Amino acid sequence: MRAGRCTKDVSARGKAPGRAPERAPGRALEGDGIGVDEAAVIARVRAGEAEAYAELVRAFTGMALRAAAALGAGADAEDVVQQSFFKAYCALGRFRDGSAFKPWLLSIVANETRNTVRSAARRRSVTVREAALTEPEPLIPESANPAVAALDRERRAALLSALDRLGEHHRLVVTYRYLLDMDEEETAQALGWPRGTVKSRLSRALRKLERLLPEGSAEREGGEGRG
Repeated sequence: MRAGRCTKDVSARGKAPGRAPERAPGRALEGDGIGVDEAAVIARVRAGEAEAYAELVRAFTGMALRAAAALGAGADAEDVVQQSFFKAYCALGRFRDGSAFKPWLLSIVANETRNTVRSAARRRSVTVREAALTEPEPLIPESANPAVAALDRERRAALLSALDRLGEHHRLVVTYRYLLDMDEEETAQALGWPRGTVKSRLSRALRKLERLLPEGSAEREGGEGRG
């Protein structure tokens, strides 16, 4: 099988052919791309020597793992990297001769990480939102007036409904910063945005969110009070 032509069998496994050999003691850390003639290896893979791809996997796995972790993949970093190498193998037929493999691979890692982080955030957001709608507010004592508790649930439901009406970028940045309790730097890494972009999108998102909230809600009144 030639690179760029992934069969159903390979696609089902979700893995690129070959397996990265163990690093021999005392050798340079090839996971940083050291010690491999990538052009020669790519030529061999394109010629049909699928197992040669393991040399590229070994050469760039360490770097790819660090990139995935820095972009927010967390515990999913290894899965992200495995899937990235598989996608790179399938696309190797379109790889431009003379180009550097590393930046090309890392762009795939970045895209795969973003997809994984977004999927995880959606799953966690659903859980957080369901909890917000079904669990009592911890700050309200059990003996509180039922009308007060009902009003609180209504306000939280309105907030979550307003979030769903935001555009994707604005919904993501609010979810990451507040529902998932991530700081600005973590949000920037997870979304692949500069910190300045996080700040500006968050500011616009909060202004839009304030307009979407019902008149008289505590969140809206608090927002207007901040000026």
